[in-house]
Amino acid sequence: MRMRRLLAVPAVAILFLAACGDDDDDEGADTEEAGDGAEEGGGEDTGTVNVLNAMEPEEAEVVQGVVDELITSDADYEVEIEASGAFEEDFQIRSEGGTLDIALLPQPGAVADAVDQGAVSLEDMGFDIGELESTFNEYLMSLVEVEGEHYGIPSNINLKSMVWYPADDFEEAGYEVPATFDDLIALSEQIRDEQGVPPWCVGFESEAATGWPATDWMEDIMLRTAGTDVYDQWVSHEIPFNDPAVQNAAEIFGQVMFGDGYVLGGADQTPAIAFGDAPGPMFQDPPGCWLHRQATFINAFFPEDAEAGTDYDWFPFPPIDQEGTLFAGEFMVTFRDAPETRDFIEKFISEEVQCAQGEDVASSRISANVDVESDCYANDVLADASEVLTTSLEEDTGRFDASDQMPPAVGSGSFWNEMMTYMQQGPDSVTTVLDEIESTWP
Repeated sequence: MRMRRLLAVPAVAILFLAACGDDDDDEGADTEEAGDGAEEGGGEDTGTVNVLNAMEPEEAEVVQGVVDELITSDADYEVEIEASGAFEEDFQIRSEGGTLDIALLPQPGAVADAVDQGAVSLEDMGFDIGELESTFNEYLMSLVEVEGEHYGIPSNINLKSMVWYPADDFEEAGYEVPATFDDLIALSEQIRDEQGVPPWCVGFESEAATGWPATDWMEDIMLRTAGTDVYDQWVSHEIPFNDPAVQNAAEIFGQVMFGDGYVLGGADQTPAIAFGDAPGPMFQDPPGCWLHRQATFINAFFPEDAEAGTDYDWFPFPPIDQEGTLFAGEFMVTFRDAPETRDFIEKFISEEVQCAQGEDVASSRISANVDVESDCYANDVLADASEVLTTSLEEDTGRFDASDQMPPAVGSGSFWNEMMTYMQQGPDSVTTVLDEIESTWP
């Protein structure tokens, strides 16, 4: 899920729409037809394109600056990047009220609802879906397909399978990056015994979205134990939420959370610790914790003077029974088809604009555009994450955040909530927790 569900875990030359091409007669007719269709949905030129999103304020400020410099400086319209701390509520109000141009949806599972609320398909807007699949990967584009048409383009992506650590202290202590999950458990015990502090810093509080970081743990483990095929079956409810494969993942998650002295403050306190504050003790001298599992965007919450590679670094969440990579991101969904919204989308997904967003650590936005090179990013942390993501998509070992694909009643409802019940009631509650989530599936 996104940064606040987030929580935010990454590339195409500018795509030119057939409906907005050269001024020959045929393409002019296409433009007229597209314009006629747009007018029915409120597609008149308003001079402004609003982009509702769930970014944190610092991230939104960076993105707004990139848009102002590279898109609207020579355009005849303005763009407003509207960051909302109550995105889900504002999205419903704005889409139903007809005042929404574009939304960056962090949950593919909500795209079908967006169609019912007036979202415009990419096909109707004149996009070449084959070209988009080549640019952004066929799997990613499949996540926003509803009844044979596509309703979103990846605007950014976050690598989630990351474990952060205090690099200089880690090296000085002589610790080694774990190659397997068993190695990770052994490292946790070594840190606890040698340093006298809990190895893991964990926080699951996120206001109305409390619990989403815990679902990420579950998803990472499901990929590494059950594999991509079973993971997909879990997402689509072809297997129930209380399937033995899911319970196995939950119990392995519990190995860390309920391990003796593993988690700073204890598992039962994690629902009250803000996810953005959780890694803070890792930067104390000496560290108050040494390991933190979170996505690419979390370094935006690190101390301002913390340096990548010295004060912190990361390693991929290690394999268990097999490899896997978990990621999330946002999709641009359009509600007003007009020349300026199409022009904005074309430029926003371009290599130049996508690259510029990765150059500032305050945004930490990784592009899903395969043409965006790793040297676009602000540091090696983001560059390496982009390469891991690209490889996982190429090899089909990566999967999008499961809860973001599930029906909202589960993915952003019972799954979030019951993971917090699990943390507070302990390992013996796992069966009851999974049964409760299963009972809420629509």
